[in-house]
Amino acid sequence: MPLWFRNADRRWPFLWEDASQPPARWHGPREGPAQYLADTPDGAWAEFLRHEEITDPADLPGIRRHVWAIEVPSDESGPEIPDLPRDVLLGGLDSYPECQREARRLRTDGATSLEAPSAALPEGGARGELTRAGLIEADERDGRVRVLYGPRPDLRGWLCAGQGQPSERLLSLVRPL
Repeated sequence: MPLWFRNADRRWPFLWEDASQPPARWHGPREGPAQYLADTPDGAWAEFLRHEEITDPADLPGIRRHVWAIEVPSDESGPEIPDLPRDVLLGGLDSYPECQREARRLRTDGATSLEAPSAALPEGGARGELTRAGLIEADERDGRVRVLYGPRPDLRGWLCAGQGQPSERLLSLVRPL
């Protein structure tokens, strides 16, 4: 089963359980829960840093969040791929209404999940690191985001980092909101 990653406030479970979730790129008000997952831990951190508009290394020591690895069954229906131009898929807050409309259309057609490029990472930014006489950047790879709609009490998660904080390296990898 593939693992996906989620950055979450340490006070709450790793998935939303009701519609009280604030709106975001792929769901509007009262359309939750929508479970936003990233294909890499860097992607999960980048999503958080982008939404919080954190760009200064001096802000990193105050961050204490949980990073979860979440098992998503291979037989999960979908995911559907949004039919939107790349600039909308990767856009800022002004692109959210168009993304929400597309997600709404997909859900009306029966979709329970969607997958899209990570708007928080630049192209090639989900590369990770390798060890070769120390840490070096790995080859470029594009990041992906998966959104699962509805409560998901069946999904298993593992806490990877309790009260974690992102590395300063990630600040250069985040596409500004």
